[in-house]
Amino acid sequence: MSREEEEPASPGARLMQAPGFNLCILAVMGYLTPIDVNLFKKELERTLVKHPRFSSLLIVNNKKLGKYSWKRTKVDLEKHVIAPDLDPDMENPDAFVEDYISGLSKNQLDQSKPVWEVHVLNVKNSDANSTIIFKIDHSIGDGVSLISLVMACARKNPDPESLPVIPPKKQKKNNVKNNGLMKRLFVLVWTMFLIIFNTLSDCICFLATILFLKDTETVIKAGKGVELYPKKYVRRIISLDEVKFVKNAMNVSINDVVLGVTEAGLSRYLNTRYEKQSENGAEIIKKGTNPLPKNLRLRSACVFNLRPCAKLEDLAEMMEKEKLLKGMWGNIVGIVILPLTIVLQDDPLNYIRRAKATMDRKKLSLGHSVAFGVMKLMLMLFGNKIAAGVSTGVFRNTTLTFSNVVGPKEEINVFGHPLAYIAPSVFGFPQGLVIHYQSYANRLIIAIGADEKCIPNPHQLGDDLVKSFENIKEAVIKSGLVKGSEFC
Repeated sequence: MSREEEEPASPGARLMQAPGFNLCILAVMGYLTPIDVNLFKKELERTLVKHPRFSSLLIVNNKKLGKYSWKRTKVDLEKHVIAPDLDPDMENPDAFVEDYISGLSKNQLDQSKPVWEVHVLNVKNSDANSTIIFKIDHSIGDGVSLISLVMACARKNPDPESLPVIPPKKQKKNNVKNNGLMKRLFVLVWTMFLIIFNTLSDCICFLATILFLKDTETVIKAGKGVELYPKKYVRRIISLDEVKFVKNAMNVSINDVVLGVTEAGLSRYLNTRYEKQSENGAEIIKKGTNPLPKNLRLRSACVFNLRPCAKLEDLAEMMEKEKLLKGMWGNIVGIVILPLTIVLQDDPLNYIRRAKATMDRKKLSLGHSVAFGVMKLMLMLFGNKIAAGVSTGVFRNTTLTFSNVVGPKEEINVFGHPLAYIAPSVFGFPQGLVIHYQSYANRLIIAIGADEKCIPNPHQLGDDLVKSFENIKEAVIKSGLVKGSEFC
């Protein structure tokens, strides 16, 4: 695409610009060393700036009709890289970094330049020696695309010429291939029935959520206008090896484990909140009773990637040629509504068992693909305002967003510096809580984005998620599911 040509924005990009749905990504990256700003800019120019979306203006052709396009332009890195002069011996660097990130969620990006910027904080905190925050308009691409792009800009620490490795999706085993014809036919018919039934159920639930089905008004359920409020961002880091230990012991997936941990952590957090609320209200709680409200409807909107994972080599080629490859970029995601059971379990492993049952059912459903198709059709027929209204209805009537993204298997060097962690999050949508899980080498980062009006103590929520995982791990060890474990 030449500098003068314009390319129409994709349906997903148009949707991200609708009123009340101005989504922005905040990707926090901690580094093992201080950032050499000049080297960092040089690496950006060599890689990211060559990507067509990062070197294009988002042009408003007709805001009323929701028509936008991309126009290539020359990137001035001085306008995109912000590196404030900081005191390296400041009293509380962790609080400073958190407040700085929160401040970035107060405003949208300037559309007179390509809609991204990066902030360099050369100050040591508890998890890293420096921090970089990418602020990216969601119109540029979805989370999976952007994480893959960052990986394509990276190199392995031991081998600066090699791209990092992202674990491939495991192929499903056919457990009935050696069984008789009748049994295989029965399994096929039954599987098809479950897919049809689950898809219909999910579509009905999705439609009902848009129209009238709301979550219970709990203390963490955000009210109107929450998309305009700044968010507080905190993170916790746990061992990915320990997560895999639980996964292997219970014969589940990592998705099952992190969903179970989320349910357990939220149950623990809400129990404490309602317990304190009852005490402050002078209510007497009998020993052994549960302060949680009964029959809670609490659901998560889970963003599901519908695009096959791109090869890092292809993304690297995309930047080298400065041209988008067909089908490899954009916002191609579906929304899955996950019901969460908020209850204190006597056996912590029940959280994992229930999470597995939920995820197994969602795997046998095409509801997310149908939802994406319907949203795309509505966007084409009625414009981005109506389509955005439908999308925001899903988020507004659920309580939180949950996601789990796979990162590189080994430690990497990104933009000329060794990476310590990645903690992505978002803002600009009508929910008060988002929980992202991001794997990196032997770590799993829990990134929490919270509206402090409904979650005034997001650090406590982070601690409750970590404590819940520890309880689950200890329950696995005590159960004897794995003998001779290195974590015993």
